[in-house]
Amino acid sequence: MPVSELLIALEVDGDGAHPAAWRQSGRAPGDVLTARATAAIVASAEAAGVALVTFDDAPTPPSDSLDAAGRIEAGSRAAYVSTLTDRIGLAPTLHATVTEPFHLATQLASLDWATNGRGAWVVGAANDADGRATIGEKPLSADALHRELSDVVDVARALWDSWEDDAVIKDGATGRYLDPQKVHPVSFTGADFTITGPLITPRPPQGQLVVLAADALGLADRADIVLISAPDTASIADRAQEAKAAGAALAFAELQVVLDAGHSAAARLAELDESTTWRDDAKLRYIGSATGLVDLLTSLSGIVDGVRLHLAVHAIDLPILAEQVLPALTAAGVHRAPQAGDTLRQTLGLSRPISRFAALTSTGGPR
Repeated sequence: MPVSELLIALEVDGDGAHPAAWRQSGRAPGDVLTARATAAIVASAEAAGVALVTFDDAPTPPSDSLDAAGRIEAGSRAAYVSTLTDRIGLAPTLHATVTEPFHLATQLASLDWATNGRGAWVVGAANDADGRATIGEKPLSADALHRELSDVVDVARALWDSWEDDAVIKDGATGRYLDPQKVHPVSFTGADFTITGPLITPRPPQGQLVVLAADALGLADRADIVLISAPDTASIADRAQEAKAAGAALAFAELQVVLDAGHSAAARLAELDESTTWRDDAKLRYIGSATGLVDLLTSLSGIVDGVRLHLAVHAIDLPILAEQVLPALTAAGVHRAPQAGDTLRQTLGLSRPISRFAALTSTGGPR
């Protein structure tokens, strides 16, 4: 397939994707739980030209062993760096299975306002016994899980539309802050919850935040970006086509990365695995030189719209990505950094949707 521009996203949870990354982070283990650590990794990603960072999360600790045993909630991390950045998209993982949908939609709309239109959402689907126990519920069946996720995405999108773009008028002469005719109730009945809107936050700057969902969740008809997990490029190509056919605007490949740094990437990985084995073989994994990663990403540019990178150790792999890999891709016309002032939707080449209620107001229909 022909080479085209490739969008780069980066997962920034913890000290890296490898469970033993903290052992090679070059800092005290507890430092990862500080605001300074979050700000530093996101600033490095933004300076490197990454389009979007994601913040992983779960309702339970990430590990019960000697590895990372805690994290700051993803939405809070994204909110903290929202005003410290001006180009990069911020996408916390918020779990639709354990979070009240109205509050989820409000938190994300607020993030979009705080970033001037760079907010996004990774749809979380925590469904293990411990995670569901945090809300006093049992795990959902496969069908019930899909229904719950679909309902939460649908109601979040409806709530983001509930204020029309020009609902806030701020008319000092009359003392009117908003036009109530342009703020619409959202009456939604899902399988396990009901919502009566409108949202308490005006319509987000992007209209609709960018929604990311793993391909295994079956939400391609509702997501803007489908994250493709597969162990080889042929499978990634097939799944990307399926996601696009199902309605997704963009398909991103999930890619784990271990780079040569002082000694071979394979040796680095072996050292890390001596402490804790990286047991995630569902994603494509690259182990090798920066040049080889450039070649792989160039080949993927003809298959998917972007990649979400999972770097083994941020302190080691991110500088190489920033200094060697992304500049080479930019020089080859495969990568373009986001521009200051652009919304995330603009960076991703996505249009800004019109509120579903706007046509009703303009035609005098139901309000």
